[in-house]
Amino acid sequence: MLVPPWLESLLSTSFFTICPRHNDSPRNECNMYCLDCMSGAFCFYCRSSRHKDHPVIQIRRSSYHDVVRVAEIQKVLDISEVQTYVINSARVLFLNERPQPKGPVGKGVSHLCEICGRSLLDPFRFCSLGCKLEGIKKNGEASFVLSNKNEEEIPQEREGMQRRLPTKEKEELREGRQQDMYRSTPPPTHSNSRRRKGIPQRAPFVT
Repeated sequence: MLVPPWLESLLSTSFFTICPRHNDSPRNECNMYCLDCMSGAFCFYCRSSRHKDHPVIQIRRSSYHDVVRVAEIQKVLDISEVQTYVINSARVLFLNERPQPKGPVGKGVSHLCEICGRSLLDPFRFCSLGCKLEGIKKNGEASFVLSNKNEEEIPQEREGMQRRLPTKEKEELREGRQQDMYRSTPPPTHSNSRRRKGIPQRAPFVT
């Protein structure tokens, strides 16, 4: 088995909809997925009541695309050969293929996704989990199944390749509602260098 039974269901699931069971609750966005139940996305409250002690992964968003933290997904999948990015100090990878930027591929681009042709920052084969899945279906050369060797090599393989998204694609990593987004540190404010010195004195009154 090269692909776990829950992966295709995960990649086809729509996330960040409002949970119908907790419509009036503050953390009601469906951004979690249970690997045992494979029953679609659910919210924070559903996890506590319906999926307690189940293996669950949380989906985030960047630039309106679904991502998952490497620290979570590498425990259940072999994510080798998939490009990763660092967003707000969190290392993530994209679930599915993203729309291609308009125009020809820029000069100097040497790494491309084997499935969709998206330019990559590092010498990986795929831009997302979805493209790696398509690659496995086509030629069976890769695998999502973890082995003891994979678990030992992953931290070393990724070290030094924690690339940040290009400027055009940078966005806060979203975990839930807007107020739950990680926020960058605001730039320091500069004092006014033309501030008056001392208290102005009025001219003496002459009679």
